Amino acid sequence: MNLAKAILVLFIMLDPLGNIPIFMSLTEKMPKKQRAKTFNTAVIVSIILLLLFAFAGQEIFSIFGISIHSFQIAGGILLLIIAIRLIITGRIIDLEKTPESVGAVPIAMPLLVGPGAITTAIFSIQQYGMSITTVAIIIVLTITWIILRSTRRIYHFLGKSGALVIAQVNALFIAAIAVQFILMGIAQFIQ
Repeated sequence: MNLAKAILVLFIMLDPLGNIPIFMSLTEKMPKKQRAKTFNTAVIVSIILLLLFAFAGQEIFSIFGISIHSFQIAGGILLLIIAIRLIITGRIIDLEKTPESVGAVPIAMPLLVGPGAITTAIFSIQQYGMSITTVAIIIVLTITWIILRSTRRIYHFLGKSGALVIAQVNALFIAAIAVQFILMGIAQFIQ
């Protein structure tokens, strides 16, 4: 049950389905091999970042004198801004396309591994332990890799409207999770 919870929350935070329109716009003019390489890079970078923050996030924060609760509030605020921007404009950020690096930035960071995913990975370690968190990260990013590699088919199956509806629903979930992060962070400061 804990593994399922960890997978579900992390999957929602990475939001590969809701980001399909963004992935399409970033890679639509790339040849098939370049697109595959871009998505492979995105998943590898995402795994490294999530595992790094899951295992060393607390230490990284202590070096900078940041509490997990401060990061949770800041991450929640950023997530809320992202969710509101997604709901209003349908986009997270305006991007210049650079096929050589688009897998690492912006697909891996910040589209997949943003403040919400980082905070989720850190809390997952605290709540569920190393093994469940590691397995959840690997499972979610494997599913994400499959979705990325199938982006064109999924987009064509859903159609533009269907993909946008999924993106909007996921944006609402992201907003709710963001508010929860903010409230949990504030509650920890009050205690």
